[in-house]
Amino acid sequence: MQLFLIAFQQPIPFGISAVVVIVMIGIILKSALSAEGGSRWVRRVTGTNAKFLFTFLFIGWAVVFGIGLQLVPHVGASSPYGALGLVAMFTGFFIAMGFLWSVIGE
Repeated sequence: MQLFLIAFQQPIPFGISAVVVIVMIGIILKSALSAEGGSRWVRRVTGTNAKFLFTFLFIGWAVVFGIGLQLVPHVGASSPYGALGLVAMFTGFFIAMGFLWSVIGE
């Protein structure tokens, strides 16, 4: 019952999350309805030189998070180490998948 009352108990966070979900659905719908091909930046990212872009992104990711994770404190529940690690994991996954897609997709 508490789940159904959350919109009335906390209307501002509920409204913000609803707007975020609507924007995400709009972006996904627009990408699903788009024709084959794309704008100039899409052709640049998906072109033959995309493997170099994703290679440099991957090297930059490894350097930034390799150094960044060493600089934050590792002790205690309030340390930013876990949050930074989670961000590193997600960004690294997408950069690595982009790299694989650009290399295999040729």
